[in-house]
Amino acid sequence: MKKEKIILLVEDNEGDAELILEALNNSRTTSHVIVINNGEDAMQFLKEHEEDTQEKPLPDIILLDLNLPKLDGKEVLQYVKQNQATKRIPVIILTTSSLQKDIKDALDSHANAYIVKTGDIEHLMNLIKSIENFWVNFAIFPQKT
Repeated sequence: MKKEKIILLVEDNEGDAELILEALNNSRTTSHVIVINNGEDAMQFLKEHEEDTQEKPLPDIILLDLNLPKLDGKEVLQYVKQNQATKRIPVIILTTSSLQKDIKDALDSHANAYIVKTGDIEHLMNLIKSIENFWVNFAIFPQKT
């Protein structure tokens, strides 16, 4: 039996967060989703979980919006990828921005994928199911020590 994956969803749009949660909850995979609605709280969460204990495990996957209050997603991404404890966590940018500068900056900062959200609810639901299917069912992760 596969271990439940922990997904950190950093999304400030309540409607998008609810749709993403619905898509994740309706899938066949088992994931525990933690929702945080701003960059500052996401960074604090990651810092508090750096020891990666059973009581405070690090997420296995991060779904990260770029346009966040308090601290933007680019800063959160840079922290994740420059920190020894978190740098191997896959970060999927899930944002409305299709600006080439944002795409280049995210990939240059070692985001594992960059996906543009559209306003189409069905498309978003299918997209989230595809992301979860790949990252939970097929991607291989190093064992946590």
